[in-house]
Amino acid sequence: MQYNRKNPFPAPYCGNYRLNGDGSAKDTRHVIFSIKGSGMSYDCGDSLGVAPKNCPEMTRLLLETLGIDGDAPWTDDSGTTSVYEKLLSDFNISKVSKKFINWAARKGNYPQLEEVAADKQAMIELTEDRDIIDFLAKFPLQDVTVEELFEQLGKLQPRLYSIASSPRKHPDEIHLTVGVVTLEVDGRMRKGVCSTYLADRIADQETVPTFVQATKTFRLPDDGDTPIIMIGPGTGIAPFIAFLQDREATGSKGENWLFFGDQHEATDFLYREQLEGWKKSGLLTRLDTAFSRDQAEKIYVQNRMFEHGAEIWNWLEKGAVFYVCGDAKRMAVDVDNMLKKIIQEFGRVPLEQVEDYMKNLKSDHRYLRDVY
Repeated sequence: MQYNRKNPFPAPYCGNYRLNGDGSAKDTRHVIFSIKGSGMSYDCGDSLGVAPKNCPEMTRLLLETLGIDGDAPWTDDSGTTSVYEKLLSDFNISKVSKKFINWAARKGNYPQLEEVAADKQAMIELTEDRDIIDFLAKFPLQDVTVEELFEQLGKLQPRLYSIASSPRKHPDEIHLTVGVVTLEVDGRMRKGVCSTYLADRIADQETVPTFVQATKTFRLPDDGDTPIIMIGPGTGIAPFIAFLQDREATGSKGENWLFFGDQHEATDFLYREQLEGWKKSGLLTRLDTAFSRDQAEKIYVQNRMFEHGAEIWNWLEKGAVFYVCGDAKRMAVDVDNMLKKIIQEFGRVPLEQVEDYMKNLKSDHRYLRDVY
């Protein structure tokens, strides 16, 4: 049987462990699933799709807020279950959609909501860091039926996580690096749907619907002698753990350079023992770190890049592939700008030619990004 997004594999959950030390402001987990006997395959650079369930407390609170009986039976094409179980597993109750707002405007006679739904900035102000329960506290609705609620809610979509293992080392398992998202707003804790599900709400050997999302580009070079530069702060380190495991397993001779960053070295140096072991063995040719809050002036991976700009240029000129994984909004933009600056200043490439150099890197599959 072939497993995919429409037909996910029920992967047994093999547990997780915390990667941050005591006292860290962050909670990052190494999560393991078994794919033994599934026939599923994956490669370094791929992602795992995970179908989560909502927070039980939040699900019950939403039903109570609307006066809906969660124990009532619900029957559809997939069978019979309870209203609570259907809401827990199938519907997005964390995001307030434009569709939901327009429906609430009509249902609750809130004409001002139609103006909000038509204004992008007003939508952001109303919904950012807010969920449906917050929305209903401001705009209560009466006499909502289960059918109406389910009709207005979006489907709970699977989340994609970069795989943090090589099939050559873990052929029967898939490992993930998951940043657990929690945020207190107005005295109530908001929980990342999938991250807290993976960290806290799955029993060992419980099965979770999963599928492999293959990448077309974010791959190790075919030639194991090719040098690689990896920029992976925070959970962006995930695919590079896989890359390094793979290069170790295949005995690749190419040089490997990793830039890793996070908040504090003492508590947030993810995979420290493993990385320092690879540095000692020679698998990691270079390991440069940036811990932003260990000094008065914040230092990030792009700052470390500039400090070693001459060496980065030399690596690029000898054919290195440059990888970036992690935050798309800020980190990846800052790294992109710094790479251009390095090309200009250390490569002595005229400013008007820097974009052409970057385009050539991309067209040659030597500048690859997995950003989110």
